[in-house]
Amino acid sequence: MKANQTITVALTGASGMAYGMRLLEILLQQKHRVYLLYSQAAQIVAQHEMALALSSRPKEAETFLNNYFGIPPGLLTVFGREEWFAPVASGSNPADAMVVCPCTMGTLSAISVGSGQKLIERAADVMLKEQRKLILVVRETPFSAIHLENMLRLAHSGAVILPANPGFYHQPENIQDIVDFIVARILDQLDVPHTLMPRWGNNE
Repeated sequence: MKANQTITVALTGASGMAYGMRLLEILLQQKHRVYLLYSQAAQIVAQHEMALALSSRPKEAETFLNNYFGIPPGLLTVFGREEWFAPVASGSNPADAMVVCPCTMGTLSAISVGSGQKLIERAADVMLKEQRKLILVVRETPFSAIHLENMLRLAHSGAVILPANPGFYHQPENIQDIVDFIVARILDQLDVPHTLMPRWGNNE
């Protein structure tokens, strides 16, 4: 178990915003420091899927999310899309890990070619070059050959490709159980303990 990690969470415009918000909730509850980035498309998806109005002003977003999750200020830092002096933009101050959740195919493509033209892409590029953990929770179906080639290129570069494909062997009773299945897999990759669902083979 790694205590007091600094984790970058990036929300992009794929469907599945509930995964990203639940991940944020668990990380903050466990008092990990979180750097949050999100795209304009993610703001649209958050409003459409969860009726969440994420402000384009970082400080307003921090206050809103602190209240939303019921946590004190200080653990969560929201960065603007063009905030190039953010710690995540430089290999001299990288986070311990980064999760893009949900991850669009457009973001996947940009990261796979190292474009770094937007802060999310640059932050992901930093993680790869510094050999830190980068988890991409891709959310699309079906995958084209281009999507698969981009995933393979990133896997070869050290990224974890974690599709938002929930299992059902834990017999989910509601949508939250399905969301928690994926978030549990992300937390396992981050070495963050949780009790979101029973382990395979554990009958307790």
